[in-house]
Amino acid sequence: MATARRAGAKAPAKTSAAGKAPAKPDADKDELLRYYRDMLLIRRFEEKAGQLYGMGLIGGFCHLYIGQEAVVVGAEAAAKEGDQRITSYRDHGHMLACGMDPKGVMAELTGRATGYSKGKGGSMHMFSREKNFYGGHGIVGAQVPIGAGLAFANRYRGNDNVSFTYYGDGAANQGQIYEAMNMASLWKLPCIFIIENNQYAMGTRLDRASSTPALYTRGEAFAIPGEAVDGMDVLAVRDAARKAAAHCRAGKGPYILEMNTYRYRGHSMSDPAKYRTREEVQKVRETRDPIDHVRDLLVKAGMASEDDIKAIDKEIRAIVNEAARFAQESPEPDVSELWTDIYA
Repeated sequence: MATARRAGAKAPAKTSAAGKAPAKPDADKDELLRYYRDMLLIRRFEEKAGQLYGMGLIGGFCHLYIGQEAVVVGAEAAAKEGDQRITSYRDHGHMLACGMDPKGVMAELTGRATGYSKGKGGSMHMFSREKNFYGGHGIVGAQVPIGAGLAFANRYRGNDNVSFTYYGDGAANQGQIYEAMNMASLWKLPCIFIIENNQYAMGTRLDRASSTPALYTRGEAFAIPGEAVDGMDVLAVRDAARKAAAHCRAGKGPYILEMNTYRYRGHSMSDPAKYRTREEVQKVRETRDPIDHVRDLLVKAGMASEDDIKAIDKEIRAIVNEAARFAQESPEPDVSELWTDIYA
């Protein structure tokens, strides 16, 4: 039976950027600073990617992760060496959170030979075997059966690794996901199904596409436990992900986490997002921003000063600017690459 930490499709944040952060957060200084850096790197990287797209240096589709940073950073806090992760097309944040090089990611976005897929995959199709990152998939929901397959490999090999399988609220209605859930439950596969519920599937609000707002209950027919989590609070995500990972590592089968989060930009760079008001987006930015939340925790607990925060931002901007420079100065793939990494 599914259980919920927070009921409803839009779980409220524990704190806000306005300053209600608890004086003693459930994390030490080094941990909070790591989360802050990781989320800020994703935010600044995505902002830069948006700029490069506007300049025509990134082609094709480009889906930004701005606003959802706490989900993947918190989930990665529960991962250990050998765990896999797989996601959909809104994937740059996942790459950075698992330790992939920002230069290689940006080079791939701009179609350069130094990118993770030699410049041939672009935004939606890059991989890193070294980091156990299996994509980046452009077909809605198609990555979920693959994620279950990764979990099957773990079970077959007899290790205690977990497959972190991400998908969105729109993909949650795809039939292949339920086939994967059935098999994952039947074979007790160590798979965490992570639903990144950012409230809008492309332009369709959740309550117009789902018969229930509680997506974490979708596994009840397969006896898969689940819970709703405040996806704008990195510590709440961390705790839920650790609980789910422990469940999977103990051989109890899959687990569902519905991360209630929010994206600030359109579905992709070509989406003006006219299906929601500016006031709605601004309210979330002002009251639930995941990065401001951790910043408030650090400052109010005396773990970091305003100058410390500014220094981190300067450092992250330098990393992102270097990634953009590296990408723009890298060569495009040679014509001969048309005949490599193909089936025939």
